[in-house]
Amino acid sequence: MQTLTEKKLKVQFVKIHPSAQLPTYATEGSAGMDLINVLETPLTLKPGERAKVPTGLIMILPSGYEGQVRPRSGLAAKHGITLTNCVGTVDSDYRGEICCLMVNLGNESYTIKPGERIAQLVISPVIQINADFIEKVPEETKRGSGGFGSTGK
Repeated sequence: MQTLTEKKLKVQFVKIHPSAQLPTYATEGSAGMDLINVLETPLTLKPGERAKVPTGLIMILPSGYEGQVRPRSGLAAKHGITLTNCVGTVDSDYRGEICCLMVNLGNESYTIKPGERIAQLVISPVIQINADFIEKVPEETKRGSGGFGSTGK
């Protein structure tokens, strides 16, 4: 029987800033690893302001996987700090620094301190498709084209 350690995907990181830290899981059951910023000085985001916040890391992902950069729920719930693109995708062939596009949707300014956890990183498999046009929808379904609340509350 395989252990959890044997089932883990190997992902490598290049440290491009002296204070960069490897992403880590906060608990054994965590899906996302915390990403930590490498700001030299605190960065204050006023309500409505946004900024690109560096992590000092380049990720080397195997082909067939992506990294999803997601907001931290605590920052969002307590301060309105989230990501401008909701979930950022890091493709397996991207070799630039992972940065987090932060925005303050709260009513008060928030200061991001150097070394603070700012987002989480989830690694997921990717399936690429072969897209093709067809002339019409091949079969009607019970739902049809109903959307945006058509199935009830």
